[in-house]
Amino acid sequence: MDFKQFLSVLRRRWMTILAMVLVAVGISSAITFTQTPQYASRSQIFLTVDVRNTTDAYAALLFASNRATSYATVAKSTQLSERVIEQLDLEMTPEELASKIEAEVVETTSLIKITVKDDDPRRAQTINDVTTSEFTKYVAGLETSAEGDSQIIAQITDEATYNPDQVSPRVVINLVVAAIVGLLIGIALAIARDLLDRTIRTADHVADLTDAPVLASIGFESDLRSSPVLTDLGGFAARTEAFRLLRTNLQFIDLDHPPRCLVVTSAVPGEGKTMTSTNLAVALAQTGRNTVIIDADLRRPRVASTLGLDPAIGLTTALVGKTEIHDAIQVHEPSGLHVLASGAKPPNPTEILQSKITQDLIARLRSSYDMVIIDAPPLLPVADASVLAQLADGVIVVVRHASTTRDQLEEAVNRLQHVGARLYGVVVNMVAKRAIGSYYYYYYEETSPVGQKSSQSGRRRA
Repeated sequence: MDFKQFLSVLRRRWMTILAMVLVAVGISSAITFTQTPQYASRSQIFLTVDVRNTTDAYAALLFASNRATSYATVAKSTQLSERVIEQLDLEMTPEELASKIEAEVVETTSLIKITVKDDDPRRAQTINDVTTSEFTKYVAGLETSAEGDSQIIAQITDEATYNPDQVSPRVVINLVVAAIVGLLIGIALAIARDLLDRTIRTADHVADLTDAPVLASIGFESDLRSSPVLTDLGGFAARTEAFRLLRTNLQFIDLDHPPRCLVVTSAVPGEGKTMTSTNLAVALAQTGRNTVIIDADLRRPRVASTLGLDPAIGLTTALVGKTEIHDAIQVHEPSGLHVLASGAKPPNPTEILQSKITQDLIARLRSSYDMVIIDAPPLLPVADASVLAQLADGVIVVVRHASTTRDQLEEAVNRLQHVGARLYGVVVNMVAKRAIGSYYYYYYEETSPVGQKSSQSGRRRA
């Protein structure tokens, strides 16, 4: 993964990263603001050797430094804590008091720093003051010889301080560290999710599975259900522009043998293939081309209802001879598109589509129209689309952005190859606006079958 791909992952998964940062900051805040504030008082004691009892000053200094380490532990001893508790009349055990006291030796010296922490700054100072005083007396008692001389002398160099500012919890530091930790975890999780994500998200994902180009990217719009057809939209709507681009790219698929009959299908249900086939047919009809769309999804027909037409009369009624083909075809008045609805649902859709009469009907329509668009069922659940693909010039597969998996698209492509069908290209549907701007958008401008940048894309980008 290069730096550009890394940035792309961060942009796509920014919600994951933000969520982890908020979780980390939230946990840190809960811990930080429920802790009791602690205040610290500090003092310092200097250990020296009575040079009157030794002739070697250096040896005396070394002796004092070595003893300092032991006496730092004595500062937390039970006996010393009991003295402090008795003098201050504290309501705590020696162990509880010892837990409030920290003693450390300044490196390469005989200085001992004593720190007392408490939830009251004044009490911390008082405890520290008494602790250091008792500590000097305690050391003197331990070091007094039988003759009454003391080898080690403890002197207070810094009195116990008073600090009204809390030393813990450190609110700002805790929150900043939590945010950084959450950010790192979020980035790691975003990368992991991206590596494990097998859905179609970029044009490169399609290119890894087939040589067929991405013909168009249809953005997701909240008003799709209320305005599903291009004639319901304005001439400069983003979805209208996308289908114009698809229509333009189809003209350059095969200059020597322009397609006259197209099957539009998908790998699995719910990818939006009916919406794509219907609007592609509308876009072609709007240019003045004599276009018909056949609803060959005899299991879940949607074309007629999408266009506001009667689905009861159509393909199946014409095949069984209940009506003539020209009487079964309806016209979508806003666009001039001719529509052959599905008709009544049959019990054996695959057998009907494989029949010779179906082949003859499609052949008649090819000869009567400039373009025939066939809305077929998904490829993976049933064999209907594979059957229809053999009757058409080529196939367009619709995939749903961030929903269709690469395995599903690969299997769909393999099924088309198995029956010898030609895959013209892939349409990526329901793409988030941010993905259009960064992935497919760039792909169209650079790899359009026309070999030139789309003027419509250029206007939208500007």
